[in-house]
Amino acid sequence: MVYELTDTAKAAPLFAGWEETLIWGCLEKVMGKIYVTDLEAPRSAMAFIGCFAFYAGVPDKELVRNKPAGFVIMTPQNEAWGACIEECFPNAEKETRYAIKKNTKFDKKYLQSLVDRLPDAYELKAIDGKLYDQCLAEPMTADFVSCFGSKEKFLELGRGMVIMKEGRIVAGASSYTRYQEGIELEVDTAEEERRKGLATAVCAALILRCLNEGLYPSWDAQNINSVHLAEKLGYEFDREYTVYEVSDND
Repeated sequence: MVYELTDTAKAAPLFAGWEETLIWGCLEKVMGKIYVTDLEAPRSAMAFIGCFAFYAGVPDKELVRNKPAGFVIMTPQNEAWGACIEECFPNAEKETRYAIKKNTKFDKKYLQSLVDRLPDAYELKAIDGKLYDQCLAEPMTADFVSCFGSKEKFLELGRGMVIMKEGRIVAGASSYTRYQEGIELEVDTAEEERRKGLATAVCAALILRCLNEGLYPSWDAQNINSVHLAEKLGYEFDREYTVYEVSDND
């Protein structure tokens, strides 16, 4: 059986040394959940938040097979967990993601200069209650707010900035998730508005907002373009790592 672990401190040693803010948010009970097969003395654990599952401890097929419903990005702690995922889901898509260092010292003046380059035709706004609803209504922007589960929780814990053009959100950077000391940054731009510096400007604005509030804006890259954008903003590349994309049909 797979159980939700309410005393998340019991699983903390299994994830020790894994610098991943999504895991931290689960352990801190800010967002997400921890699942185990042994509530008293867990030897294996899954941290689940958004569509991401992180597996730690002793590889456990029962924990992997009983994945949350829908599309899940499974992240193994090591090769043994990777082999376990491949055995349980042989049709899973094996992909590479790119970890970004979490000790960035940002240049605020430089970041502000990136914000100031936003063309006059565009307007920068913070995500409020009205823009929360607008984000949720569009596939491109839904992930800016959807992991929080409610407008009230997003307005309490989330942080987000969007760029508007003629009343429409054309780019945005927001907290995909939250942990106690910061956010995990999510960014996207409407396809027809790309290569105009919008992602750079809106990310710089969100980073500045976080820094002014004493929050760290963590970045994890899905692809090389995301790595390059992060580096432009002052982040440093850390390492590649493997994930498995699994759907209910796999």
